Amino acid sequence: MMTERKDLRLEALKRFAAAITILNIAGHLFLGFEQSWAQPFASLLAAYSLEFLMEWLNCKINGYKPRYSGGLKKLVIFLLPAHITGMAVSMLLFSNERLLPIVFATSIAILSKTLFKVRMGNNARHFLNPSNTGIATILLLFPWVGIAPPYQFTENTSGIVDWILPVIFVVVGSFLNTKLTKRMPLILAWFGAFALQAILRSLFLHTPILAALNPMTGVAFMLFSFYMISDPATTPAYFKNQIIFGSSVAFVYSILVCFQVVFGQFFALLIVCSLRGFYLWLSGFALKTVVQKEAVQIPHLEPKIVENYYATQTKA
Repeated sequence: MMTERKDLRLEALKRFAAAITILNIAGHLFLGFEQSWAQPFASLLAAYSLEFLMEWLNCKINGYKPRYSGGLKKLVIFLLPAHITGMAVSMLLFSNERLLPIVFATSIAILSKTLFKVRMGNNARHFLNPSNTGIATILLLFPWVGIAPPYQFTENTSGIVDWILPVIFVVVGSFLNTKLTKRMPLILAWFGAFALQAILRSLFLHTPILAALNPMTGVAFMLFSFYMISDPATTPAYFKNQIIFGSSVAFVYSILVCFQVVFGQFFALLIVCSLRGFYLWLSGFALKTVVQKEAVQIPHLEPKIVENYYATQTKA
């Protein structure tokens, strides 16, 4: 089972990396991306460099063998998450001609995987979505940096292509999240809760219903839904918990919109991921206390208690 799970994760990483690379190349060549070619290259350089540095430091301190050692294949697999992060940040942020905000956002994204972790059994897992964390942090620190205009994904297309392109994103995203990440319940919960909060804002706050639902029609919303919010490393695996997670992001988004906070979906995802990380940490702390008490009275039960707990928490 563990081997199958790892294989699915690797297959998902390969396909996500290929999809986002093709989208970036097509975007700069044909679709109408507003950013310069220098920005994705600068972002990738920062992502690769920091990924190597963090892995080297971790192995140096703990005496592990680096994951990038063992040949070219191992190196490519090791760099896949950093590649996806670098591509996503450079594609979704717009800083005019400046490179440093993009590099800074990518650096925050990579570092968040090392700095913000929660203990799960013998391992520590990051709980913040890296790309989203870097983007949201830059939007907070530098108000003059914005999100890339949503129209850039179809700026140079017309006619039937305007319909075909979103269909491709939906079909490919649905396949990846159904077969590999297993996060379609989360995505559908996000869609449903987003539509519900739009309807409720229309009923009680007199927001025009079409204006409230309009974000769902954009390519940028589809990319966020199928390729960011569904990150398997920082979202729950259990069906019920996926429903709660996806709905919570939409609920927090509605609150932020009511307070006129722009780019609300990125901040909403950051808030929900942070709350989930705090919950996992609190649960682990409570377990540690219980295990210490039980171990005094029944020492041989401690490994079994820990094993059973983390078997369920890895799905949380």
